[in-house]
Amino acid sequence: MQERTTHIMGAPYGIESVCLRLFNVYGPGQALSNPYTGVLAIFASRLLNGQQPMIFEDGEQRRDFVHVSDVARAFADALVLPQATGQTFNIGSGRDRSVTEVAQALARAMGKNDIEPEIVGKARTGDIRHCFCDTSLAADKLGFAARQDFEEGLAELAEWVHQQTAEDRVQQARAELEARGLVA
Repeated sequence: MQERTTHIMGAPYGIESVCLRLFNVYGPGQALSNPYTGVLAIFASRLLNGQQPMIFEDGEQRRDFVHVSDVARAFADALVLPQATGQTFNIGSGRDRSVTEVAQALARAMGKNDIEPEIVGKARTGDIRHCFCDTSLAADKLGFAARQDFEEGLAELAEWVHQQTAEDRVQQARAELEARGLVA
């Protein structure tokens, strides 16, 4: 609705509009102590504190992860390219990965190979099984393609995380979800 409202309201007022639909953005600067932030930040916080990354469902759900530098470039291009006006673009890497694969890759990048993810086996209400995108419109109109190699991006994230302090609040968030009946 926000995308449609942006485009509907922009046109009559002469405001050029463009919407970027971001998929799982990761990179340095994420809020590591917020248990409702992106999954890589949550996993990084858990690993930094010597805890297992907690994965809902069976871990085989698939997501598209895009580095913050690619997202920044997409925003910059969308702001200046006239062909972006009135469009909505999916901004992702165009590659899907399992959540388990991502947790294990981050553990390796952080030097925590001995910490395996905990597969909870329960679904959270409102979560979708798979979430990845088709970036062809962004490629066609913006010339966008994610450039950051995933493993290199994780190494950069891991280096930044090691310089941070993170309070692990995942158990608290899980208890809140269970109390509200949002974990099945």
